[in-house]
Amino acid sequence: MNIAWKEIKKNKTKFIILGSIIFLVSFLTFIISGLSNGLSQDNAALIKDLPDGQFYMNADANETYNLSRIDESVQTTVLNEQKDAAALSIQMGFINDMDDKQYSIAFVTSTDSKSFESVGKGEVILDRSLEDEGIKVGDILTNNQFSGEFKVMGFVEQKKYSHAPVAFINMENYKEIYRVNEMQLIFVPGTEQAPVVTGLQSFSNKEFLNTIPSYSAEQMSLNMIIWFLVAISGMLFAIFFYMMNVQKIGLYGILKALGVKTSRLFGMMWYQMIFITVIALGLSVTLSQGFSLIAPQGMPFSLTLETTVQLSVVFLIIGFIGATLSGLQIKKVEPLQAIQQGEV
Repeated sequence: MNIAWKEIKKNKTKFIILGSIIFLVSFLTFIISGLSNGLSQDNAALIKDLPDGQFYMNADANETYNLSRIDESVQTTVLNEQKDAAALSIQMGFINDMDDKQYSIAFVTSTDSKSFESVGKGEVILDRSLEDEGIKVGDILTNNQFSGEFKVMGFVEQKKYSHAPVAFINMENYKEIYRVNEMQLIFVPGTEQAPVVTGLQSFSNKEFLNTIPSYSAEQMSLNMIIWFLVAISGMLFAIFFYMMNVQKIGLYGILKALGVKTSRLFGMMWYQMIFITVIALGLSVTLSQGFSLIAPQGMPFSLTLETTVQLSVVFLIIGFIGATLSGLQIKKVEPLQAIQQGEV
């Protein structure tokens, strides 16, 4: 690897340019990935934080939970047969504080369950983000469709749905607001294989998330950008090392004539790729993690260590593939012919 290191020192500018490009692409990828994860939490933390299980909705609802209505007799049967199961409903709405300021929220109600907050009549438990808006425990909130008032009993962390803070209310209050008697969904936690329920369609947690139009469209767009950037980085590696190899045809010919094996030449190129990539990724990981600390309050940004490691490994693999593909011409180099051509 001594030859590889000497070449890096001799051609500092070329390798610095490549490293800078990889740094910028990987840094942008980490930032977008953090935004994607943050938006995912902001859009569906209520569902993502639930234990693995199965969601059931009416089979005639066309995979749209707003159109689902669970027959009360079916609901009773499922809740009796399945331990820890819960019937629930989610509906967008609004509340007014004591100054008549209106907040958009997602009303959530459920039967007794460990998976959801238990709330008495006339009480409400809110997502913590509303505390930042000035709402406090003990405040009285109202809704134009509700004849009574809601008393704030507490706050919960990271409970969002469709980019709105969740408000857990009592089932009877929910039924009055929306003039309904049936629940929209049944959630059965800890079920690997969904038991068949006549008239109901089952979804895993991930499948249910994809039935939320805003969630699936948003995540698909951001993931396409992320993988497009990863593909660009692979192309940059391939192009850079291809141009470098073209310029070094004569050198490769001399080295082969001296008995240097093709595998060693590939090793030299891989060493350079790993050296540049590790430094670029180290800088981009450090800055992207630092960005999560200084990101503006309210910005949905979440870059986990797991995601960072996964993307770093992907970048290394893509860099390895790109460099290897560009180096296939090394195998074709004939020592005598390359020496006659001379080193460009």
